Amino acid sequence: MPLNLDRYWRLLAAYLAPRRGALALLAALVLAGIGLQLLGPRIVGGFLDAAQRGAPQSALALVALAYLAVALAQRAAALAALYVGENLGWRATNDLRADLARHVLGLDLGFHKARTPGELIQRLDGDVTALAGLFSRLSVRVAGDGLLVLGILAALWREDWRVGLGLSLYVAVALAALAALQRRGEGRWAAVQEREARAMGFLEERLQGAEDIRAAGAEAHTLARYDALMAALAAAYRAARITANLASGATSLLTTAGYAAGLAIGAALYLAGSASIGAAFMVVTYVGMLAAPLERLRAQAQELQQAGASVDRVGALFAERPLVRERPRAALPAGALAVSLSAVSFAYEAAAAPALHDITLALRPGEVLGLLGRTGSGKTTLTRLLLRLYDPQAGAIRVGGHDLRDLALADLRRRVAMVTQEVQIFQATVRENLTLFDETVDDARLEAALRELGLWAWVGRLPEGLDTRLGGAHGLSAGEAQLLAFARVFLRDPGLVILDEASSRLDPATERLLERAVDRL
Repeated sequence: MPLNLDRYWRLLAAYLAPRRGALALLAALVLAGIGLQLLGPRIVGGFLDAAQRGAPQSALALVALAYLAVALAQRAAALAALYVGENLGWRATNDLRADLARHVLGLDLGFHKARTPGELIQRLDGDVTALAGLFSRLSVRVAGDGLLVLGILAALWREDWRVGLGLSLYVAVALAALAALQRRGEGRWAAVQEREARAMGFLEERLQGAEDIRAAGAEAHTLARYDALMAALAAAYRAARITANLASGATSLLTTAGYAAGLAIGAALYLAGSASIGAAFMVVTYVGMLAAPLERLRAQAQELQQAGASVDRVGALFAERPLVRERPRAALPAGALAVSLSAVSFAYEAAAAPALHDITLALRPGEVLGLLGRTGSGKTTLTRLLLRLYDPQAGAIRVGGHDLRDLALADLRRRVAMVTQEVQIFQATVRENLTLFDETVDDARLEAALRELGLWAWVGRLPEGLDTRLGGAHGLSAGEAQLLAFARVFLRDPGLVILDEASSRLDPATERLLERAVDRL
């Protein structure tokens, strides 16, 4: 059936090429299964003709044993193909999922601000999971079922050209009907996946803000919004399923008509003396066998609709390009870093008012600079520019004497540390939260940093010390979370430290302790 195959094959080639051996084995197993399926009716037809001729029982027994061996071999090939296909598919989709996650994590902060985490989870995991069948078996099975149909038609042409011609026309009509329904259904499945992503994004945001929603008495409003999103999803899913059911009904109707025609043709050939009882049986059986691959092609067309929508959405994510691009031509010097801004202007959107306009300043290594301003005046924006989460539209920013555009992002973000009032605490151990999963940091360095901040006594009170998992019964207060964020900075020993209202949740005594620690840092 006509499909836009280019988008499928590019993705398949990229992730199946490293596994050519497994793919070749899968193809061989599928082809072996097709050959054995075609051989079975011919053996039974020969058995019937031999029995009609009065062949000895020993010869009939050998034919029966041959049929049993072929049937068992065909089932073994099918089982092996299923195992190899599933293994191949999940390995390939896991690679795709990792590549897509790496690509999305490398996109600009503006990209992530415009999308909810729930939506991105749906696209990173949901869309890729929908492709598992495409990688594991779908493409090979579509090709395999197509070859099975061709093999059956070839066998029918061999028996009688009139039978072959009639059934070839029948198959052409069936595939044309399926192709028309497939083209209609693909857009509908894309709409289903888009609305699923919206619903996931809304649900993730509201679950994260459950405390605020309850405090504001907004439960009814939230449920009403969610109900509207789910109603839109249900409507899209209903439209997609109607198309799928139309394809199923059409296939069943065509299969029934074809099988009836096969019975009539087989009976007519036998009664006219144009075919033996064995040949007539083969014709009827082959026509009946057309039902299975056509039905599978229908089901696979539906899977291709969903996979096609997922391929497009995955391709759209890969097509996103970061505005912040690396051209590393310099390295940061050791020690404290100088900072300078020359006529820097920045707006989050082209048509929006600038968040920063013509900012110029210079900060020597080791100096401390405090920025004061009303809410929305651009203080946090400036910190984001220093970390090169965005690039200014005008002017230049230099750290350590080098333009940020000339530095590798990994080098810049290793040497520049920032602590904000919003601290991300992972559901992991204290050690993993401090080191951000860097296993090269030893416990001696952790203890030194925690003692510096007055947190070592708190760690000692935890049931498993540094191995205590945070979350649940062992959560952190807002102040403790900010102290933990400072400990992360101490472990990195950066050349530039940025504090964005980082002590807003600390009591005065702890804040004084922290100020002394920052001075030593």
